[in-house]
Amino acid sequence: MRRIVRFDEQPPRLCCSGEEDMATQGARRGALARALKVRDDLVVDLSELVFADPSLMLDLAMVALRLRQRGVRLLLRGAQPQIHRLIEIVGLHRQPGVAFA
Repeated sequence: MRRIVRFDEQPPRLCCSGEEDMATQGARRGALARALKVRDDLVVDLSELVFADPSLMLDLAMVALRLRQRGVRLLLRGAQPQIHRLIEIVGLHRQPGVAFA
């Protein structure tokens, strides 16, 4: 399965698809770095993500923290049930500046 995290500038959006884990962490760094520069709320589209481990959630938490320092929110959208559960287990949705869209 193809693994990818892609950043789209207009509107600001991270698209996560396939399977994401520690082995793919390096491949998502570029997209995450670009996402850190947004000025508007960042949507994280999880609708095509079928598997993730906590490393992706921790990366998203880091992005959320840095965006929150500038008053920008991270909005989680389209998580499949297993991804939604991981978000809850890790507690990403409880971080200030993070919300389900």
